[in-house]
Amino acid sequence: MLSLHIVLSFAGGNKALKCNLFVSIVFMKSLLFYAVVGAFLSTGCTSTETDANTSLVMGREAKGDVVYGGGFRIAEEEKHQTLFPPNLVDLGSANISNQIYEGLLKFDVATMALENALAESYEMTGDGLVYTFRLKKGVYFHDDPCFPNGKGREMVAEDVKYSFEQLCSKKANPANFNTVFEDRLVGANAYYQGEADEVSGIKVLHPYAIELTLTRPANSFLFHLARPVTAVMAKEAVEKYGDKRAVGTGPFLYNASDDTDKCLILHRNNNYHLKDSFGNPLPYLDSLAVYFINSQNTQLERFRKGELDAINGLPSEKVKRVVKEQITEFSQVPPKYLLGRTSEMITQFYEFNLNSPVFKDIRVRKAFSYAINRLRIFSETLQEEAFGPGNYGLTPPSFPEYDIKQIKGYSFDPEKARNFLRQAGYPDGKGFPTVSIELNSGGTRHSRVAFEIQKQLSEVLNINVDIDVVSLAQKIEDSKFGRADIFRSAWVADFPSPETFLWICYGKNVPDDPTVGSYPNTMRYKNPKFDALFEKGLQALSKEKAYAYFREAEQVMMNDAPLLVLWYNENFRLLQSYIRNFHENPMNYLDCSDIYIKARTTGKRDPLLVGGDEQQ
Repeated sequence: MLSLHIVLSFAGGNKALKCNLFVSIVFMKSLLFYAVVGAFLSTGCTSTETDANTSLVMGREAKGDVVYGGGFRIAEEEKHQTLFPPNLVDLGSANISNQIYEGLLKFDVATMALENALAESYEMTGDGLVYTFRLKKGVYFHDDPCFPNGKGREMVAEDVKYSFEQLCSKKANPANFNTVFEDRLVGANAYYQGEADEVSGIKVLHPYAIELTLTRPANSFLFHLARPVTAVMAKEAVEKYGDKRAVGTGPFLYNASDDTDKCLILHRNNNYHLKDSFGNPLPYLDSLAVYFINSQNTQLERFRKGELDAINGLPSEKVKRVVKEQITEFSQVPPKYLLGRTSEMITQFYEFNLNSPVFKDIRVRKAFSYAINRLRIFSETLQEEAFGPGNYGLTPPSFPEYDIKQIKGYSFDPEKARNFLRQAGYPDGKGFPTVSIELNSGGTRHSRVAFEIQKQLSEVLNINVDIDVVSLAQKIEDSKFGRADIFRSAWVADFPSPETFLWICYGKNVPDDPTVGSYPNTMRYKNPKFDALFEKGLQALSKEKAYAYFREAEQVMMNDAPLLVLWYNENFRLLQSYIRNFHENPMNYLDCSDIYIKARTTGKRDPLLVGGDEQQ
């Protein structure tokens, strides 16, 4: 089907002008086009309430031909749940919070490599146990009434210590403590249990240096320090506002009056500490607007009207229609729109509640796993708007050095499915109780998949399934306490390692008391063999050894079938061509600090290129 591949890159002398665009052109009955980009953004946007966010407002040019001014408008299907770093659990909230707060480290949006943020440098002892971070001087918190005279003060090492201890407190989301510091940072467990007044493994050496001591080597520790949950907060702001206001050191400012049910607008931090390689202060944008629009059709309509600068997560059928109807918008010189398509570090799955009487039986779980025709869901229900059906493990195929084809998953096998259900005591589904699937109401895709699964389980196993649609917040809460039999779920990588997916199956995170909420292991899956292999992977000193342990652990988990893998995500994205320096990445990690707005001009270019860029 692919008849032509073109690779185009354009670069200037600094990060602000560096971008890679990988373009594929697909021909069917009529010309269809897919620009395959390294994935990014789980947001899109519209502008309906303020002229301040009109993206084509051009400001002054700076060194390197970048331009100041204007606003970038994106959209989310649901409003953020929180912007308070220790409590972040969903990608949309995390990406917004990431524009307001900063951590010691951050990810490069183009390569996903670690780079310094609030840290100026760091070093580690040879045994991998002690990390020393030297902080940048002259970094200030946003101006806010929580500070004397409303002027933000300088960020120092005590703020890092305070923020990390907040993450180690029971006020924070326990899942974030579990994955970052529990059993990892010396003294973290004692502080969490209220047995100590401070975390002994955090030492302030002087105002611009801090030392972190681990209980054992952890090859992913630095990744965690780039996650939005480990962002640095001001004690004054937390004591005054709790988790209701956002005051950080990041490139954009939060104002409660600009946070409504329809939209959140962040404004430029004029005191931001980072500069580009030419010495231009960041950010370039005046504002970032996030609109909450649960209809993809509405998002698409507003994008075409120029009210959105990017939309994300488009179904392939909509993409085909847009390109077919507006091919000139992509092929003209310069193009009006750019289109991206890529695989992501996201897996869609259903999780079984192992406290549910029927799903305690592994034979029932295997019966369900073999009864699902994932290829039919992929090709007919999803219209191929995914990377592929989930025939392997939980980890998606987005890690080049982690071959998921070595993991044996579940393919459609009706006879095996019926045999397992028969062995469990339910021949031809007789006597099997009606079970419930709970899913969140984001868009229509989840509902379409749920109805297809309901149909397949009826056809293959002769069982009845109820479907309950709730908000994302309620679904997350219900899954913690097992208030349904099956939950629709998805997992997005917190950092570029299979560890972040396998962690949700780690049994030592599961409370012994079934009435206590469990997260992220909401299945309440426990297998000591899996846990032991997973822990060996965490402590391995090389990626090769870690991945070998992770693959072995993943196979153990898949054999137990505590979840039903459905498909691996890919993403279609439309971008207005005047948005510059917007980088794609498979984690959908968002950093708007160096995005800028500049109309493209006619230039020398490949005449076959569709939706590309002129030479610069």
